[in-house]
Amino acid sequence: MPSRGRRSHNFVVCIHNGEYDADLVVGKIYRVVKPERNDAASDLRILDESGEDYLYPKTWFVSVDLPLRARKALVATQ
Repeated sequence: MPSRGRRSHNFVVCIHNGEYDADLVVGKIYRVVKPERNDAASDLRILDESGEDYLYPKTWFVSVDLPLRARKALVATQ
């Protein structure tokens, strides 16, 4: 179930996708969703290719600082 009320405007680029080839694309920018109460600190909640938010290891991503125009464009597409 999407967590639309918990979305943030932080973005990361995927640098590893483990066995989740259909859910994460290496090199693609993803939106980080605010964590839920019991989420592990070692994970990020990512809005992935399925359109849902799921937990993935933080080590699979690198934070990116995008210009405002790029952030607005990415938010508008999701």
